[in-house]
Amino acid sequence: QVQLVESGGGLVQAGGPLRLSCAASGRTFSSAGMGWFRQAPGKEREFVATISWGGGITSYADSVKGRFSISRDNAKNTVYLQMNSLKPEDTAVYYCAARMGYYSGSAYRDDYDYWGQGTQVTVSS
Repeated sequence: QVQLVESGGGLVQAGGPLRLSCAASGRTFSSAGMGWFRQAPGKEREFVATISWGGGITSYADSVKGRFSISRDNAKNTVYLQMNSLKPEDTAVYYCAARMGYYSGSAYRDDYDYWGQGTQVTVSS
């Protein structure tokens, strides 16, 4: 089992930054591809960013490319999402997810084995 706990969400003005963290415990975090997804009210959960188990490969949704950055610290069992130049349309619950087995990350929800409980991000205009 892997437990994932997100933190760092909150209310921020448009144009501002916010950094989310996802702390993992349980099975080997360093072998997991990690992803961030988000879900706005009335919408499906969508891909935001992903990072490979070793951290060398990252990928982003077009809507956040150039503004968001995903990183990980395997010594701390933590993955981060640095969000800059936030827009009201970034408002959502943000979830981290783990894909076990030395995989790269993935943009597909079904590829992930474990999910956190989510953290709310609200961007005011």
